Amino acid sequence: MTSTVLVVDDEPDLEALVLQKFRRQIRDRRIDFVFARDGVEALQSIDRHPHVDLVVLDINMPRMDGLSLLAKLQEREDKKSAIIVSAYGDMSNIRTAMNRGAFDFLTKPIDFADLEATILKTLGHIEVLREARRRQAEAERAHASLSRYFSPELARRLAAGDDDDDMQVRWRDVAVIFTDITGFTSLVETAEAEVLAELLNEYVGGLTDVVFAHDGTVAKVIGDAIQVLFNAPDDQADYATRAIACAQALDQWAEAFRARWKQKGVDFGATRIGVHAGPALVGNFGGSRYFDYTAYGDTINTAARLEAANKALGTRICVSDSVANAAQDFKGRPIGDLVLRGRSEPLRAHEPLPASTFDAPATTQYASAFAKLESEDAAAMPAFAALVGVHADDPLASYHLRRLLNGARGTRIRLE
Repeated sequence: MTSTVLVVDDEPDLEALVLQKFRRQIRDRRIDFVFARDGVEALQSIDRHPHVDLVVLDINMPRMDGLSLLAKLQEREDKKSAIIVSAYGDMSNIRTAMNRGAFDFLTKPIDFADLEATILKTLGHIEVLREARRRQAEAERAHASLSRYFSPELARRLAAGDDDDDMQVRWRDVAVIFTDITGFTSLVETAEAEVLAELLNEYVGGLTDVVFAHDGTVAKVIGDAIQVLFNAPDDQADYATRAIACAQALDQWAEAFRARWKQKGVDFGATRIGVHAGPALVGNFGGSRYFDYTAYGDTINTAARLEAANKALGTRICVSDSVANAAQDFKGRPIGDLVLRGRSEPLRAHEPLPASTFDAPATTQYASAFAKLESEDAAAMPAFAALVGVHADDPLASYHLRRLLNGARGTRIRLE
């Protein structure tokens, strides 16, 4: 590749000397020279030859001196590298030149061997910088493209070409969120294709934005359902707290989404959310030909079953005891000891609550009624009945009252 050097000097013999001394490099097409007599002519020459790589310039020149030209070169977007060659070798001029972006400084009379070495060294430096900028631009383009499809941390790792252990399949403690939509199958069968596409694009895009805002990783999107991981691929000491905060933010966004589409005449179902924490196999399960960063194991299955449990319970968010206990300052109320499908041992579940709801008198009433239910106190039924009588819109209190009316005892709930 031929490098282009602009020589700016008002000495009439310099052009002939440069062409003579660098004839071998010119013949081998390593360097091409262009010339200007002062700063004004130099700027005009750069406009005609924007591919100029290096400017070699004198300080003392008519119309625009070398130091003024240096300042102009630094104002340009492409910021040309420069070498000062001048008879004025005092420290003041050298410092001014360096402060204005000069790469090196030579004094006259010109030692052409020194000039050649300095030009080649500077061109090498320019090429290193150019390659670094090219790689950075490629990385930024790759990251921007990958960010459309992957969580930010995965996109960063993929764009950087990281091949560390965190991307390999291994056991890892994670918090998992599963979401699903009630009545989505019926909506698919009745909605126009264009409406359904707009719905899903807005819905999945909105939920994904919420997940990314909480630094979560979207592991899977399957139709209307998403699976989210925390504490993967990077360590997050507060992953349980993040997962519950994210679940509540997802619920808030999904309810606002439902309201917007209801005004358009579309009955979009509620989003059910399950959250659990524990060990899982996490990593890229796609091999070398396909990237599929996801998680498998009992922890994942439990989160999915907690999501499904909301349907029977009348809740929208159901979180396990393990994630609630691990979260900082968890605000919620107990649901019961769920015996999930395919399990024999119960799992204590909770419903997280907004701070305003958690501090309301109704939550205290619920806690009192649940304590009676847990101790199999006969007063549990009237306690829940009183709660439902005042707060008829509390589905969980209504659920427990129905269980009691049907002869259920204690907090154990078997879900099929």
